[in-house]
Amino acid sequence: MFGKEALKLITELELSEDVKPFNENLVRKVMDEMQSLYEANLEDVNTTVSDSDDSASRYMSVQLRHAALNRNKRCLLAYVYNRMRRLRQARWEFGSILPPEISVNMLSLETQWFQAYNKSLATYMRSIGDNQGLNLTVDMVPPKSLYIEVRCLVDYGKFELDDGQVITLKENTHHLLPRAQCEPLVRQGILEHVNS
Repeated sequence: MFGKEALKLITELELSEDVKPFNENLVRKVMDEMQSLYEANLEDVNTTVSDSDDSASRYMSVQLRHAALNRNKRCLLAYVYNRMRRLRQARWEFGSILPPEISVNMLSLETQWFQAYNKSLATYMRSIGDNQGLNLTVDMVPPKSLYIEVRCLVDYGKFELDDGQVITLKENTHHLLPRAQCEPLVRQGILEHVNS
C-alpha cells in the first residue's frame, strides 16, 4: 500500500504537541518509497513510448503512482513544517534558549533555523519604537490595566518610576505601579503581583 509510512509520520505529529526526536528512519522509508515510485513511473513512460499496445493501463498506473508521490511529498512537507511551527511557538513561550527536552530533539538544520529565527525576531524587536526596542514576548495577552497592585517581598529600597516619582519598597507594603516598570521586579522575586 502506498503512503503507509507517510501516514505514520502524520499520525506521530498528531499524537503529541511536543517536539519529539526527528524520525529520520521513517522519513528515509518515505523517501525510498518515493524513489521507487519515480523509477517505476520512468520505466512505464519509457516503455509506453516504444510499445503502444498496453499504453492505457500503463498510463493509469503512472497516474496512480504520481498521486502517491504527491501525497508522500505533502506528508513530508507537513511533518517538517509542523516541527518548525512548534519550534517557533517554543521561542515565544520559552525565549531564545530552549529547554533541554526540546533542544536535544532538534536536528542541526533545525537548530540553525531556530538561531536564524531568533536573530530575525531580535532585530525586529530592537527596531520598534524609534530604535528603542520593544520586547513582544513579554505580554502575550494584552493587559487589562496599565497599573497592577503589587506587594513587596523584601526590603528593596528606593525605586524611581519613569515619571521621576520615587517610591520606597519595604517588605509587606502594597503599591499600585505601572505594569511595564514593575514586571522586571516581579520576575526577580522582589515584588509579587496581587490579584484583586
